[in-house]
Amino acid sequence: MNTAVIYVETKTIFNEIEKLRNEMTQTLIDLIRIPAIGPESGGEGELQKAEKLVQICKAIGFDKIESCDAPDERVPSKKRPNIIAFMNGETDKERIWIVTHMDIVPPGEDSLWTVAKPFNPTVKDGKVYGRGSEDNTQPMVSSIFALKAFKNLGIEPQRTVALCFVADEESGSAYGIQYLIKQGLFKKDDLVIVPDGGNSDGTFIEIAEKSSIWLRINTIGKQAHASMPDTGLNAHRVGMEFALALDKMLHKKYARKEVLFDPPVSTFEPTKKDRNVDAINIVPGEDTTYLDGRILPCYDVDELLGKISALASEFEKKTGAKIRIEVVNKNIATEPTSESAKIVLMLKKAITKTGRKNVKIGGIGGGTCAAFFREAGIPAVVWATMDEMAHQPNEYAKIDNMVNDAKVFAYLAEQS
Repeated sequence: MNTAVIYVETKTIFNEIEKLRNEMTQTLIDLIRIPAIGPESGGEGELQKAEKLVQICKAIGFDKIESCDAPDERVPSKKRPNIIAFMNGETDKERIWIVTHMDIVPPGEDSLWTVAKPFNPTVKDGKVYGRGSEDNTQPMVSSIFALKAFKNLGIEPQRTVALCFVADEESGSAYGIQYLIKQGLFKKDDLVIVPDGGNSDGTFIEIAEKSSIWLRINTIGKQAHASMPDTGLNAHRVGMEFALALDKMLHKKYARKEVLFDPPVSTFEPTKKDRNVDAINIVPGEDTTYLDGRILPCYDVDELLGKISALASEFEKKTGAKIRIEVVNKNIATEPTSESAKIVLMLKKAITKTGRKNVKIGGIGGGTCAAFFREAGIPAVVWATMDEMAHQPNEYAKIDNMVNDAKVFAYLAEQS
């Protein structure tokens, strides 16, 4: 295909995507209305959203739609669905995969949602508010309608494009992308983009991620009446003291900076806390808190966990309490995707084609599906235009971002 023809088709496809703006917005609203919360957070999984996506893709006319379900006894359907929708291109040698996730985090405190209720989305000032709007439904809709534009115009992409809607991303991906990789679905020369992170002007391409650990810290003391604390051992107090000592130790020992990453340091954040006793006048005999750690690749995660265990042992000897450290999730950083990898160069060109300049390449602290592709030896990038509203109350997706990112996906499919 010569350059002049590519230019004409690019302009035509971009114009068609603009015409689809209202339909894209309505599809985003329809998908937000379907909660897809994993069983770890008391949800029933992604089945309803998966069924809706199949319905949408069938109506568009994708060439093939497949389901690859991971068994999971914890949800009513006993399965975690993963949907793949293919649109055939002129060549199948290097397929483009756009991987988005169906599952979302819980809404959190309802009173903090002041613009819209989490699953009753509202459109205001060019934004769609609702849980899961930006994380990850916005890019999901972008990827679908990028290909719908091709169908509407009767144009075939240069490459076969596969949209992959996965389960379980928010809780580790064991039933999602990890399961699919084990099934041998992907090839070494596939071109993989995971639109699950980015910046507000769409100029940041992520090629590297930190290691990550999620810890459950369970402190066991002895319950007692609060008026007679000496007869018990306050697990809440010991747990707080241990958490503060752990926080200080981690930030002191793991303070190196690497400019590739944003933020450039390892992060360690106390997060969730389980309920302990039901009355104010009871000294807790058990207390549980959690830690989220994002660790620069230069550090050995197992060595770090050893230091945490050693500190716990010190506190046990000092206080008489029992401190149990459970690793809820652990991911070791893989080799970054090369800045000269084909998908990086293609994406950079596509971003520039939509009028954005000064594209930056770097690493993040968050964890995405891209890490599992890199571990399997498949270069992958993370990119989207986002205000980073993920997991926050009043989460929103900008309609302009959704439409403009669809143009980038379309140009990727069109590149020879």
